[in-house]
Amino acid sequence: MLSAEQNRTLTQVGAGTPMGELLRRYWTPFAGASELDETPIKAVRLFGEDLVAYRDLDGNYGLVDRHCPHRRADLSYGFVEQCGVRCSYHGWLMRHDGAVLEIPFDDLVHPQTNLKDGVRTKAYPVRAAGGLLFTYMGPAPVPEFPMWEALTWTGGFAEVVRSELPCNWLQCQENSIDPVHFEWMHDNWSQRLAGKHDYAGKHIKLGFEELDYGMVYRRMIEGMSEDSELWLNGRMVLFPIGFYLGEQFEWRVPIDDENTLNLCWFYSVPPKDVGPYKQHRVPTWVSPIKDETGRWITSHVINQDFVAWIGQGTIADRTREYLAASDRGVTMLRRQYFEEIKRKEAGDDPKWVIRDPGAARCIKLPIVGRTMGSGELTLDEWRDHPYLKIRFTDHRHCAGQPAWVRAEYNAAMGF
Repeated sequence: MLSAEQNRTLTQVGAGTPMGELLRRYWTPFAGASELDETPIKAVRLFGEDLVAYRDLDGNYGLVDRHCPHRRADLSYGFVEQCGVRCSYHGWLMRHDGAVLEIPFDDLVHPQTNLKDGVRTKAYPVRAAGGLLFTYMGPAPVPEFPMWEALTWTGGFAEVVRSELPCNWLQCQENSIDPVHFEWMHDNWSQRLAGKHDYAGKHIKLGFEELDYGMVYRRMIEGMSEDSELWLNGRMVLFPIGFYLGEQFEWRVPIDDENTLNLCWFYSVPPKDVGPYKQHRVPTWVSPIKDETGRWITSHVINQDFVAWIGQGTIADRTREYLAASDRGVTMLRRQYFEEIKRKEAGDDPKWVIRDPGAARCIKLPIVGRTMGSGELTLDEWRDHPYLKIRFTDHRHCAGQPAWVRAEYNAAMGF
């Protein structure tokens, strides 16, 4: 268990807090790029800061203070223009790098003051990759953007799924290195939800290891050999807030201390007898977390996770927990956070902050199920596959896939 002070250290994400400053040292995804297609401006809350994201008419993405530096009007109601966002209150124009380009009245009546040259607004750099938008909110110099190999894939169908959760980010991320929960929360609970009373195979061996960019956990279930990909490759916990499972990323993005954006990226390669798909736009959709009765949705894999995370309370009280042998990965992850906070406070880069452009260009990660997602299976083999067959009728992981996204997916996959 942790002390109350240690728990606060790990869970508080505001500017100036130890964890908040650590997390700001890494590039963080915060939205799907397609969220700005119909309305090119959106209010965003990230690490306790109120911001506005936009795409200007030149195609530049911006992430700036939600409140105009003039008299604090709400820029989410501003005008997106050729090279920035203009406040709808008095017309101040801000560029994506924080520069104030125009102060209309002063520029016209008092041009000699050059007032705009002395004013800036808070702004963070934005990078688009794989249909996602990432930002860096830490101090200069900005590190290299880690281009994960999966985000460069072509020929398949990608989609971004978001859900906002009323709980702290850490209890969400700790789930990423907790392999035994699969046996109970997903396998056994799904059996019960289906009216069955069988038990899934039990975990008999766990392994945890630090790798580049995070940690990997390996798990072995009854009847499984050490040649299994779940044991050989394992699942990758991307430090500090990510989880990589081969055909999907999941990020537990802190909105503030009490709310988390669960942001997922999924990728499917069509069956080999269908052929590659040329995707022009990566859709973004919201997965609901409650049903019409107000109960948490439990029908899908990630929604089941939500029940566990939210059920721990808004901020889990780790002074009252009892850790067991299966929690070794959770302990490792917490220790890593404390170590990197110390490293950052000593003035050094935390681990896995990348400064070498060559190292950041295309980063390969361990993949479980590469054959399943590589286009090597036929359409008939998809129908017979224990996991892939679900995709003919539903999104396995997240509830509420919109009909228009399902239609695009079916067309891409040849269903």
